Amino acid sequence: MFKKVLIANRGEIAVRIIRACKEWGISTVAVHSDVDANSMHVRLADESVCIGSHQAQNSYLNISSIMSAANLTNSEAIHPGYGFLSENAHFASVVKEHGIKFIGPDSEIIKKMGDKIEAKKIAKKNGIPVIEGSDGEVSSVNDAKIICNKIGYPVLIKASGGGGGKGMKIVNKENELENLYMTAKLEAKKYFNNDKVYIEKYFKNPRHIEVQILSGKNRTIHLHERDCSVQRKHQKLIEETPSPVLDDNKRSELLSKTVEMVEKIGYEGAGTVEYIYENGEFYFLEMNTRLQVEHPVTEVVTGIDIVKEQMYIAYSGETALNQNDITTRGHAIECRINAEDPSKGFQPSPGKINVCHQPSGFRTRVDGSIFQGANISPHYDSLICKLICHGRNRKEAIQRILRSLDEFVIDGITTTINLHKIILNHKKFIKSDFDVNWLDNDKFY
Repeated sequence: MFKKVLIANRGEIAVRIIRACKEWGISTVAVHSDVDANSMHVRLADESVCIGSHQAQNSYLNISSIMSAANLTNSEAIHPGYGFLSENAHFASVVKEHGIKFIGPDSEIIKKMGDKIEAKKIAKKNGIPVIEGSDGEVSSVNDAKIICNKIGYPVLIKASGGGGGKGMKIVNKENELENLYMTAKLEAKKYFNNDKVYIEKYFKNPRHIEVQILSGKNRTIHLHERDCSVQRKHQKLIEETPSPVLDDNKRSELLSKTVEMVEKIGYEGAGTVEYIYENGEFYFLEMNTRLQVEHPVTEVVTGIDIVKEQMYIAYSGETALNQNDITTRGHAIECRINAEDPSKGFQPSPGKINVCHQPSGFRTRVDGSIFQGANISPHYDSLICKLICHGRNRKEAIQRILRSLDEFVIDGITTTINLHKIILNHKKFIKSDFDVNWLDNDKFY
């Protein structure tokens, strides 16, 4: 196994990776910006290197500074976590050129699957249903009109290199098309430095379901699916596994087709293939060539440490697991706790945590980087921790996570804890009678 790994990230995911490294007996290097000098991931790592100022482009997105830190500390591998440079093909290539192992797939795979147009073509080629729409980039308003008239409104304009709802616009009728097309291209250029957009048929009431995979040179396996349909403006808030809406036949079809595709493209590492699911049918959405925020729900129902397995694949090139090693038990739910004020349009709530009491107890897990006295920076993503609870069934998992939310105390900043209580107590959640648009349409926050 690697002797030393540098974590090119911060916050709760950096802490999660450090913990996995420690269990492997691997020394860890934390990189940090100036404002993160006293953060949890820096305190837990064996070594730390300041790589720049609080602006992400000067630190966590600064490839030169990260590589200098890796060389300075003689790191053998770099784990990118999620976000920042985790799906940056150029970064993965640079890491390889320096003789350091990138804990993730090859840069060419990242490039292919990171381009949503190319990824859609690969899925279609491998027999996975894709959403009706353009075959590739839509380069003019006139082309957009032709495609939209063919598939019918409403449609969704999406950024080819994007994610997180950026560069994504719903068009309900033709007179909205030109303005929203240009807006989507401008957003795509701003956020992803790539103004390519494509068009798909818009689904009004879909679920968002994804499949976790582990893949090496020897085999590809799945760790079942997650349902990530509780979202606000395309941002996930609550995830669970198994999906309450899949029957055994549809689940088996989804899992087997995903494994077949991932194996054929020669993928190595942990990854997630995402789907839209509506009216009993699933359609390819995208592939994330990295660790997902919501990976813990899969870990608690399978008993598999995905981060440790991810590092083993990076080191050996193979997965140590067989598909028959993977069994699931019970139901798990994860709440993303964000430093945001739902009553003020989810305005970020940075500041100092004066009091922090985290829940514990039977089958209760908190993944985070917060502590009493911690400063929540305004410069980064507002996710501060994740609460994961496991039950014998969905009902018990809901009861357990509500009990845990009641125990959770974070004073000094505003968080989404109360919002999660409202959602989890709602009759629509309890009955699993919702879709990805539920929170935006009901406006109960």
